[in-house]
Amino acid sequence: MAGKSENKTKATEVSVDSFLAGVSDAKKRADADTLVALMKRITKKEAQMWGPSIIGFDSYHYRYDSGREGDMCALGFSPRKDSLSVYVLDGLDNYGDALAKLGPHKIGKSCLYIKRLSDVDMKVLEKILRDSYKYVKQNLDVK
Repeated sequence: MAGKSENKTKATEVSVDSFLAGVSDAKKRADADTLVALMKRITKKEAQMWGPSIIGFDSYHYRYDSGREGDMCALGFSPRKDSLSVYVLDGLDNYGDALAKLGPHKIGKSCLYIKRLSDVDMKVLEKILRDSYKYVKQNLDVK
């Protein structure tokens, strides 16, 4: 694979607790703690930092048609400045009904943006995350 760029988002040895201690917004930090507990319960795995700001659980190996390949967390999120970015790795196309019930959010291709967890239905969010993780486990090369 000479000449191919190296993947920027990799599992690191940075402490999740240390990273979360640096989140200055107390409500966002509390929301992040809630998501860590939820994702740990779903995956039965410990949290790990991926790159400088993604908290991830479990991992899978991907390989694109271009030949690029690497590893990524199977479930994860990042407490960004404006919102919590929750990664739904099977995309959000299949979650229309659930998203309609979730509460205020924005979406990207595989990213769910939530301002505060108190604004959304946590049972709906948990179902989305469980279904996404199940998809990743069944369809991708989970380590």
